Amino acid sequence: MNSIFRKIVFAAFLLLALPQFALAVRIKDIAAFDGVRENQLIGYGLVVGLNGTGDSDQTKFPVQSLVNTLERMGITINRADITVKNVAAVMVTAALPPFAKQGNSLDVLVSSVGDSKSLAGGTLLMTPLKGADSQIYAVAQGGVLTNSFSYGGQAASVQKNHPTAGRVPGGALVERELPNVLAGRSQLRLNLHQPDFTTASRVAAVINNKFKMTVASLTDPGSVQLAIPDDYQGKTVEFVAALERLEVTPDVMARVVLNERTGTIVIGENVRISTVAVSHGNLTLYVKETPRVSQPAPFSSTGETKVVPRTSIKVTEDRGSLAILQQGANIGDVVRALNALGVTPRDLIGIMQAIKAAGALNAELMVI
Repeated sequence: MNSIFRKIVFAAFLLLALPQFALAVRIKDIAAFDGVRENQLIGYGLVVGLNGTGDSDQTKFPVQSLVNTLERMGITINRADITVKNVAAVMVTAALPPFAKQGNSLDVLVSSVGDSKSLAGGTLLMTPLKGADSQIYAVAQGGVLTNSFSYGGQAASVQKNHPTAGRVPGGALVERELPNVLAGRSQLRLNLHQPDFTTASRVAAVINNKFKMTVASLTDPGSVQLAIPDDYQGKTVEFVAALERLEVTPDVMARVVLNERTGTIVIGENVRISTVAVSHGNLTLYVKETPRVSQPAPFSSTGETKVVPRTSIKVTEDRGSLAILQQGANIGDVVRALNALGVTPRDLIGIMQAIKAAGALNAELMVI
C-alpha cells in the first residue's frame, strides 16, 4: 500500500514539474559570448558559361572586368572587340563563422548586379572575399545553383523562382583565420539575445549554483559577467562547454504584435486583460455604376446622344454581438471570446487596438 502511495505522489510531482521543465532552455540558445559572432564577407566576381542570358552590351563593367581577367592570364585583347552574352557581373557574399580554420568551406550567395536575365548553369570564377577591414578572408569559385529557370519568346515567357540570384554550396575556402577572442582571458561576458532583468538574474543564479561559487555577476540586464574559476584557468573551452549546457527558464514580456499589411496577429503567453465588453459589427457599402445612353428621337434635327449616369447604393450592417472578457483572462480566454464574435484577423487588429486604447490590455501593443 505504501508503495502504491509513493508512486501516486511521484506521478503527481512529475505532473507539476513537467511544465516547468518544458519551459527551460539552454543558455547557448538565449545568449552568446562577447566577440563570438559571424563576420560578413563580400566580393565582386564574374559568372561565365551562361546560355545567352548574361549582361547586355549596355552594361559596360562586366566586359571591362572580363578584359582585366584575361590580361591577368596573359591574354591581351581590345575591349571594343569583345561582344559576349554569356558573362554576368555578380556580387558574392558569405558569412565567416567564428573559429573558422584555413581550408574550411563556406556557402556563398551570388547576386547579379547587371541586367542579366538568369545565372542558371553558370560558373563563378575565382573571387576574393573581403571583410570590413579590406583583408581577404576567403576565395570563392564553383557552379551556381539557382533552382529556377526563365524562358521566353517575343510574345510570352515563363519563369520559376528567382533566376538572377543563386548559391554555391561550399564554394568558398577560408584563407585567413580570425583571432581567438577567448584565448588567455580570465573573464568573459555573456550577452543575452533578448535583454531582460529577470532572465539575466536567473542565468547568473544557475551558473553560480553549478560551480558552487560566485562566478557570474550582473551589471545590466543585457549581459552577465563571468570570472573563470581557478580550476578552469587555461581551460576556457571546457568552462564554456560546461556553462552553455545549463538550462534556464527565460522570462518574456507580455506583448501583442500586429501586422496590418498581412493581417498577422501574435499574442504572447503572459498577455492579460482587465474586465471589458467588446462588440463588433461590420458595415458593408455597395456602390454600383450602371450608366445609360440617351439618344434623340429618330430623324430629329435637334438633340444629341449623351451618357446618363446612374448609381445604385446599398448599405448593410451586420448585427454585432457583445462579449465580456473577465479580469485576468489568459491568452486562451481571450482567443475563445474573440472567436465567439466571428471576427476576421483584420477585424481583430482593430479590436486589440481598441482594447489597448480603453486601458484594458495589460501588455505592450506593437504594430509592424
